[in-house]
Amino acid sequence: MALSVGGRMPEASLVTMGADGPVTVKLSERLRGRKVVVFALPGAFTGPCSTAHVPSFIRTADAFRAKGVDEIICISVNDPFTLKAWGEATGATRAGITHLGDADGSMTRGLGLDFTAPQLGLIGRSNRYAALVEDGVITRLNLDKPGECDISRGEALLATL
Repeated sequence: MALSVGGRMPEASLVTMGADGPVTVKLSERLRGRKVVVFALPGAFTGPCSTAHVPSFIRTADAFRAKGVDEIICISVNDPFTLKAWGEATGATRAGITHLGDADGSMTRGLGLDFTAPQLGLIGRSNRYAALVEDGVITRLNLDKPGECDISRGEALLATL
């Protein structure tokens, strides 16, 4: 399944940290009846993910909310423990950005958006994309070329709204 405007986000079980440890989140349930920004990136604590991609959504979070966005979700092929620490370290948690882990990469592979860069220690990671999703349906989609962090940034998606 590929992401496309007018298509639905896939059924997926992702993980996040709850008050008592890891919690499974059904993506379709999280999106139902809501307007949500979903963006994905290769990994926590990695170069452009930490210095460009996540900061772009921190900068634009209030502007997205002003346009009626209920939640901003970052998806990464990482475990929930790492994502919790990364969210706190980057300020994304304080900015209200939710981190959901595609821990085994199954959603990413199912979308055909996985890539491997062994020279960087990145195996089975996600290509970058950003989408506006309304009631589970993708209404805007910015999919970067592999290795780029350009049109999937917060400012680029915001400009399409």
